[in-house]
Amino acid sequence: MQIRFTDALLYDSASGRFAPGTLTVSDGVITAVTAPDAPAPAADRMVSLGGRRVAPGLIDVHTHGRAGHDFTTADENAMCAMAASYAQSGVTALMPTLASAPVDDLKASSAMIAGLRDDSTGGARFLGVHLEGRYLNPAKRGAHAPDLIAPLDPDELEAVVFRMCPPPVHVSAALELDKSGEFLARIRALGGTAGLAHTAATFDEAMTVIERGVTSFTHLFNTMPPLHHRDPGPVCAALTTDAYVELICDGLHLHPRMVRMAYQAKKRGKFVLITDSMEATGMGDGVYSIAGQPVIVKDGRALTQDGALAGSTLSLFDAVNNLAAFADIPFGEALLCATRAPADMLGVDNVGDLLPGRMADFLVLSDADVPSINEVWLGGIKYC
Repeated sequence: MQIRFTDALLYDSASGRFAPGTLTVSDGVITAVTAPDAPAPAADRMVSLGGRRVAPGLIDVHTHGRAGHDFTTADENAMCAMAASYAQSGVTALMPTLASAPVDDLKASSAMIAGLRDDSTGGARFLGVHLEGRYLNPAKRGAHAPDLIAPLDPDELEAVVFRMCPPPVHVSAALELDKSGEFLARIRALGGTAGLAHTAATFDEAMTVIERGVTSFTHLFNTMPPLHHRDPGPVCAALTTDAYVELICDGLHLHPRMVRMAYQAKKRGKFVLITDSMEATGMGDGVYSIAGQPVIVKDGRALTQDGALAGSTLSLFDAVNNLAAFADIPFGEALLCATRAPADMLGVDNVGDLLPGRMADFLVLSDADVPSINEVWLGGIKYC
């Protein structure tokens, strides 16, 4: 069936603005984007969106779970429940993120995620797997249990994720420990992407791994040496090169002015909003777990028993509004950081824009200065 969506203000990723337009969708894919007065393809059904703003569905490339479940321990029913919860929050595509866990658990989770990929019938699409676990620097382990951290073994990595789930696969690791470069080389040879994470790298070490093929920095500033004027460290490498940077804009992981500084330093399209959300997201305060450790959530703040931040309870749409406020930029400019930028970071080209050939996953927004989500559409079908 061909559906034409009319009377809409469509988001344009190139400009970061909304403009009047008509969207034509066939079999869940956008087939045409036309001006209101331009000829449009024939349609079997017409849907008016009431002059409201329409944004691409959000993409969360770093999220461990929500709705009371964690991707590392979830069964298929729990994964489907999470997919529904993500969609309701405005995230229509994501990279389920696995924290440190026993090898057999990581294999099982990766295989399960692979089996549910690209199916939006029950909620958000699973694009692939993001592994943020085991291969970390023990000195910067954050909320990850020390007994679950392991040396960077390329054969084990291939067996744990790449044999279970084809790319896109993103691996966050302390790649300064990869002295020979073999671990990173294996990731790239298998078609994956890599981020420097939970790292004690020096500036020179960070520059070396970028030269070897690292393309991003995982939750910039967190679990890495701080920026210092005589010892710039990985943060300086991230902000002064063409690498992507992930940031958690919840006002807890980073001071709003640090977010503004990072945003002003990066080229357009290289700043990626993430949630790093854990199973308490969308739930109430209480005791939860992540990466083999108990987590206490109080007033939305997730901490391990020794006081380390343990992911977040942030929703990605809130992160977009937060970035607009923290960096003093228009909402449409901030929106790029949760749509096109994360898709580009992964090399994924079927989501992230309102363009022909993309999946017809989009959000209909309120007219408020700080917008909210009125409707979520998945594959051209209204979800909520």
